[in-house]
Amino acid sequence: MTEDAVVDGPERNLELLTIGAFAARARLSAKALRLYDRLGLLAPAHVDEATGYRYYRAGQVERARLVAMLRQLDMPLARIAEVVEAGDAGAAELLGAYWADVEARVAGQRTLAEYLRGRLSGRSSEMYGKFAVETVETPAQVVISEKRHTLADELPAWIGAALGRLEEAARECGGVAGVPYVAYHSEVSMESDGPAEACVPVADEAAARAWAERRGRAWETVVRVEPARRLAYTRITKAQVAHPQILAAFEAVEEWMAARGLTATGPCRELYFADWAASGPGDPVCDVAFPVS
Repeated sequence: MTEDAVVDGPERNLELLTIGAFAARARLSAKALRLYDRLGLLAPAHVDEATGYRYYRAGQVERARLVAMLRQLDMPLARIAEVVEAGDAGAAELLGAYWADVEARVAGQRTLAEYLRGRLSGRSSEMYGKFAVETVETPAQVVISEKRHTLADELPAWIGAALGRLEEAARECGGVAGVPYVAYHSEVSMESDGPAEACVPVADEAAARAWAERRGRAWETVVRVEPARRLAYTRITKAQVAHPQILAAFEAVEEWMAARGLTATGPCRELYFADWAASGPGDPVCDVAFPVS
């Protein structure tokens, strides 16, 4: 069959190009086209059953070039498939959403790199000096909680949803009786999934236990009495809650504790005392804290 050919069957009277001719027109390699076929992104218009030769329509050139350019953006294969199957307006919207995610990730990585440069260059004390650390005595309190294994990218959404559910449930448990908080029983990162525990203090222990019994174990819900504790903490703004700024806050408290011979007696925590939605980036919203003795 020649580079431009007419074949019998369903593709009769359709001009087809060999993979070599199509690759040249699309400015791609035959190897790349075979890969796109294997990944389900660009199938040949016709495959000769006897020879296995692939043939493409000239009209597929634009799709081939689009796939190649999207791969240069490091777009995941599943998202490439969505883009190339969408109409023009839909494809542009999907690409815009993907690129917004990329820019947000790069911005976070840039901030993390700056933070790590500070640590590696010996400027940790300079960074930690931005945080004023104090201690406070907290009374024993009844808390209702949800515990979940979660990675860092899922954590903010889960915190908001879990605390919202628990604050709603607190209405059946005598009302919210203290500052809601999230305790970290192990590290939460992109490699480590905790678990984390969202907690809301409530006023009525008996009502809380009845509520938990009705709720069951769908969200690993528990009711417990949190003992009185001494907390070492630093107060941070809404902007500082973002990763990795919040890591510097935790480390500042740990350094302060070490300098005074204090030992952590429980999981570290974030206490959310302000209305998150109504707070601006510079408003204090959270205490980063360690129970200490």
